[in-house]
Amino acid sequence: MEGSRGPGRYGADPRLDAEIEELERRIETLKEERSAARRCRGPEQIEDFAVGTGEGPRRLSELFGEHDDLLLVHNMGRTCAYCTLWADGFVGLLPHLTRRSAFVLMTPDTPEVQREFAASRGWPFVMVSDPTREVARALGFATEGGVSLPGVSALRRSSDGSLTRSGRAEFGPGDDYCAVWPLFDLLPGGSGEWVPQI
Repeated sequence: MEGSRGPGRYGADPRLDAEIEELERRIETLKEERSAARRCRGPEQIEDFAVGTGEGPRRLSELFGEHDDLLLVHNMGRTCAYCTLWADGFVGLLPHLTRRSAFVLMTPDTPEVQREFAASRGWPFVMVSDPTREVARALGFATEGGVSLPGVSALRRSSDGSLTRSGRAEFGPGDDYCAVWPLFDLLPGGSGEWVPQI
């Protein structure tokens, strides 16, 4: 959005205002450089894994619907308050995201547990189950010991049905994927002792 930024008057200290503005410019430049570097990375071949759904097993390639792209969110499941916070935040974005890409939330929970928890949170997502964490491990979002890690993989389905991953990112406090952190950062003391709750 051209011209969306104001003159940057934060308070009564022009020197500090100028420093904050310069830091914001540097952060924006670094983000642009990161995006460019991600786009330069070659596609990574991905196996067409089977995942669980309430209707039985399905292949990843079956989750794209009308799209060629899929955002696959690696969520640690209903016991993780942080993963729940991230997923809650995607609810309002979902109509916008799904105009561009399919969007699926994957957890190690069973489809029955997923359905119940999604209903309690008002989640409209397509959800799939990876109870052994085979898919998460293959995509770098679970340890060999079976500990899930949060994040997202961007997958592409080619015309021949083969899958590649074009990008990935980990989730964590302060990232670009959950709006509460930069908003809390505006408050005195930041997020303080606040932690998300299920």
